Amino acid sequence: MRVLHYLELEDRLDRSGIGTSVDHQRQALDLTSVDVLTSPWQDDHPAWAALNYAADRRFFQDFDLAHCNMIGPGSVAVARRAAQKDVPLVLHSHVTREDFAESFRGSNYLAKPLGTYLRWFYSQADLVLCPSEYTKGVLESYPVDAPIKPVTNGVDIAALEGFEAFREQYRDRFDLDGMTVFAVGNVFERKGLTTFCELAEATDYDFAWFGPYDTGPQASATVRKWTQNPPENVTFTGWVDDIRGAYGAGDVYLFPTKAENQGIAVLEAMACGKAVILRDLPVFREFYTDGEDCLLCSDLSEFREALDRLAANPGLRDRLGANARETAREHSIERVAEELAAVYNAVLDGEPHRVTTD
Repeated sequence: MRVLHYLELEDRLDRSGIGTSVDHQRQALDLTSVDVLTSPWQDDHPAWAALNYAADRRFFQDFDLAHCNMIGPGSVAVARRAAQKDVPLVLHSHVTREDFAESFRGSNYLAKPLGTYLRWFYSQADLVLCPSEYTKGVLESYPVDAPIKPVTNGVDIAALEGFEAFREQYRDRFDLDGMTVFAVGNVFERKGLTTFCELAEATDYDFAWFGPYDTGPQASATVRKWTQNPPENVTFTGWVDDIRGAYGAGDVYLFPTKAENQGIAVLEAMACGKAVILRDLPVFREFYTDGEDCLLCSDLSEFREALDRLAANPGLRDRLGANARETAREHSIERVAEELAAVYNAVLDGEPHRVTTD
């Protein structure tokens, strides 16, 4: 089968969780017999496609199934093309109204109309994929009028190999000492920025957030507040060239996010055997077990208690990390390959409700 596996604005999303998830999907598809096409346009660009259309009335390339990973006009065009040609359409829900809020300046005001748009857009699909049962429930609440199937974002364990070798280099570079509490990814308030910084203010541990943050007019007031004047024991590193340095330098992964569809960085930290502290959310209880492969916390005092426990008990850190590593293996690229192949076969057979990896 020839599958269009399309990520609109791909060059701008390479540092995002969406971009990472798509990378994982494509690595997974390399393990299958699927023939993957990454652009819907003739000559791989809409401008050249328009010229081709003027010459021979061909704008789109040919594909047997379309799988879109974003929600913009290019993806809408692909959805319409799929409907015109009776080509099965899979839409991947990386974006929800809930995780769009508190991401950049004005995002809260846009979240409500975005929900209306997402309900319309996702309802065009023969099958909607999403990272978790939690996200499936969110989409059903809109409601999206299409079958919905959770498929893990996966984790590229092989790409993290050798992270230990970066420890001293990155700790020296960012002046980190002792048990270092860290986060990885774009700096947003939704991801628990205020809680992260307030915990730093309440403790003596070194805190480091590895990831880019906005400084221009699109940055939220909260991001500007904390990144421009952080607590003395907090380092915002900005973009780092090799993410293995973050997992090498850090000791306890702290993720007090307010809303998440799965959290790829959580799986990466677990794959590196790090002790993980998460906010107690339904999406995390879906995948992880408190006290076994993570610690789940509900408020600032619980987060602080968890940090103090891990600082006082290195054996607990090691046990949680070892169990977390086993959990991460359950989300391998091989599993993603298995699940995507099953999805494509079921949708091509006209039975999107019958999706199985058995």
